[in-house]
Amino acid sequence: MNKPVRVILIGEAEKEFKRLNEIIGLQIQHEKESTEEMQLLKSIKQNPFYGDNIQKHLIPKEYIEKYNVSNLFRTELSGFWRMIYTIKGNQAEIINFILEIIDHPTYDKKFGYKKK
Repeated sequence: MNKPVRVILIGEAEKEFKRLNEIIGLQIQHEKESTEEMQLLKSIKQNPFYGDNIQKHLIPKEYIEKYNVSNLFRTELSGFWRMIYTIKGNQAEIINFILEIIDHPTYDKKFGYKKK
């Protein structure tokens, strides 16, 4: 069952990914190496399928309404960032839609986690 896999960034994830690439471009021009942003981008590109499945009853209404998702996954990234994605597929291929790349406080707020 070797189906081709496509990764698509949409919405806020696409904006954040572009912003991150712009920052890294400037850092490379200034000959910086291994910055926090570079580590974050590297962790996004590693393997988008290794995340944790979020239980259906915990999926925020926002994702269901905005993206019509029936499954949602979370991946921990470098620097306490989170990548939120959904997987859709058919008999021909699997598509991984990256919905958001967000910092930890934003993730906590969206999923209703409170500080102790």
